[in-house]
Amino acid sequence: MVTIAVTAEPADEPRVAVSPETVKKLVGLGATVKVEAGAGARSRFSDETLRAQGAEIAPTAADALRDADILLKVRRPSAADVAALKPGALVIAMLDPYGDRAALQALAGSKASLFTMEFMPRITRAQSMDVLSSQANLAGYKAVVDAAAMFQQAMPMMMTAAGTVPAARAFIMGAGVAGLQAIATARRLGAQVSATDVRPASKEQVASLGGKFIAVEDEEFKQAQTAAGYAKPMSAEYQAKQAELVANHIKNQDIVITTALIPGRPAPRLITRAMVESMKPGSIIVDLAAERGGNCELTKAGEIVEHNGVRIYGPLNLAGEISVNASSLYAKNLYAFLETLIDKKEKKLAINWDDEIVKGTLVARDGAIVHPSLQGAT
Repeated sequence: MVTIAVTAEPADEPRVAVSPETVKKLVGLGATVKVEAGAGARSRFSDETLRAQGAEIAPTAADALRDADILLKVRRPSAADVAALKPGALVIAMLDPYGDRAALQALAGSKASLFTMEFMPRITRAQSMDVLSSQANLAGYKAVVDAAAMFQQAMPMMMTAAGTVPAARAFIMGAGVAGLQAIATARRLGAQVSATDVRPASKEQVASLGGKFIAVEDEEFKQAQTAAGYAKPMSAEYQAKQAELVANHIKNQDIVITTALIPGRPAPRLITRAMVESMKPGSIIVDLAAERGGNCELTKAGEIVEHNGVRIYGPLNLAGEISVNASSLYAKNLYAFLETLIDKKEKKLAINWDDEIVKGTLVARDGAIVHPSLQGAT
C-alpha cells in the first residue's frame, strides 16, 4: 500500500497538489491519500469534498507526513517536512530547481528522491504531465483579463449612435503557451492583436489565432528553436534588429503582455525604458517574467509601477489567482506522472529509474543532486 501525503502550501500559494477528482483516482490505484486539514480550502476543495472521494483528512501537516511514501506539493517543501517522511520517500513538486541552491542541496541531503515537474521532458507521452504548459495557459488568460481591467477603456470596437469607440491594440511578446492563450483571450475580448516570437514555428500559430506576426525574419530567425521546442538565446546583432522593429511597433500599442522565459536563465530584456516612454499614457504592460527579473526594464516583481502614465504590472503567480482551475490541472499533471510510478496490480511503488520521464524529472536521489543540468552548477 502506497501512502501519499499532501500538505498546505505557504500563505502566498493558493494552489494545492490534489483535487477531489485525483484523490478518487489515486485511491483507485490502491493508495492511501492523507491531506492536511484545510489544504484545499483556497482552491475551494473542502475537507468534506476530499473525504467524500476517499481522502483521509489529517489534523496537522505532521500527521499527514508521518510514514508517507510520497509527498505531493505545488512549491518546494521545507527540509523539516521532507525529514518527516519515510526514509527514501519521493517528493514531487515544482521545486524551482535553479533557485536557492543551498536549500535544494539540504533537501537532497534528506535522502528523499526529489522530482521536479518543471523538468518534465517535452515528449508526446508526457504531455499530460506538463505543468509548465497547464499553468502558463491560465497565466496567459489571466494576464489579458487583468490588463483589460486596468486599461480603463473598452477592448472591442463599438459603433454607437454617439460615435465609434476604437478597438484596443494588444501586443503579445512571446508566443509560447502563455502567449498563445493571451492572443486568443485578447481576440475574444475584441482587441486588435499582434505578436512576436523568435521561433519560426510560432508565425503560423499566431496567424491561426487571428494575430498579426511581427519579427525580423532573417537566416538566424529560421534556426531559432531548440530540439525541446524552446527559444534559443539570439545573437546581439539579431536582438538589436528585433529591438528596433519592436520599438517602432510598441509606441502605438495600448496593452503589451510579455511572456519570454528561458528555463534557468534571467528573463531576456525586451522592453527598454525608452520604449515605455514612447507609449501613450494609460497603456498597460503585464510582465509574466517578473519572477526572473522581468522582460521590461522597469518591472518590479509583485508590484504595479507607473512611469510616464504607463502602468507596468509584474505579477508573481497569476495561475495561482485562478486557483480552482490551476489546482485541478496541476493535480491531473501529478496524477498522470504518479500513474507511471505505481504498479496497479501489486498496489505498490514500481519505479523504472531508466524511464525517460523519471530520468528527466529526477533532481536528487540517495543524498546527491543527480540531474545533469544541475551538476556542477551553483
